[in-house]
Amino acid sequence: MNIDAQHVAQGGHIIPFLSLNGKRALITSGTRGAGAATVALFRELGAQVLTTARTQPADFPDSLFVAADLASPQGCAALAAAVRERMGDVDIIVHMLGGSAAPAGGFEALSDEVWGGELDLNLMPAVRLDRELVPGMVSRGKGVVIHVTSIQRQLPLPEATTAYAAAKAALSTYSKCLSKQVSPQGVRVVRVSPGWIETEASLHLAARLAAEHGGDVEDGKRMIMQSLGGIPIGRPSKPEEVASLIAFLASDRAGTITGTEYVIDGGTVPTV
Repeated sequence: MNIDAQHVAQGGHIIPFLSLNGKRALITSGTRGAGAATVALFRELGAQVLTTARTQPADFPDSLFVAADLASPQGCAALAAAVRERMGDVDIIVHMLGGSAAPAGGFEALSDEVWGGELDLNLMPAVRLDRELVPGMVSRGKGVVIHVTSIQRQLPLPEATTAYAAAKAALSTYSKCLSKQVSPQGVRVVRVSPGWIETEASLHLAARLAAEHGGDVEDGKRMIMQSLGGIPIGRPSKPEEVASLIAFLASDRAGTITGTEYVIDGGTVPTV
């Protein structure tokens, strides 16, 4: 009997290989890039999803969205309250939020304010939201927390990503500590570490670099890959590929995976 790759046979019936049916999921920063791809895939797999950003895109449904600035304690508290109001409890938290506004120029260019901003964006939202929502998972004896880190924690670019990389490294260490504390109570904590993802923003960067050097977008993409030391697979990850890894790790298929990190970078990190 031929069985579609998306399904497996069980008890004489064909069931989906991967399902999030009935799961309640909070996915931060889910309106663009890999975050939006993760929201779309979770919904396709049957999850009830709530996401957030500072502003709501015009075409984004109200039922899926809470406006919040997660770089502030007040924004995190407001989002946690909205989760409880709309979903009661949450089964899955995916911390997609991250980014950098730090100037280039190495460590000397990074003021206390820049350092604080990088930590407030890349570390503290996960800390604050977990503190609000993970105790409910512990009390029910089940749940999944996924922290999206970055290969920059292992492969920082000193001229451009020192503060961002350090903040993501802190997130990774925090995630490991959390997993050791709550995994015995049935709550899995996993890290996903992407390399370069081909998002709309990254393509704009490639186009800008290309324009500065008299090339096209493909030339700009090659420049970005070269700045990372090369990507052996020859291309960046697609947002949908990152979403697929996150969905698997959030699902019951990954029921004994906790406390570890999954890198999705096309082979960029050159070490074991």
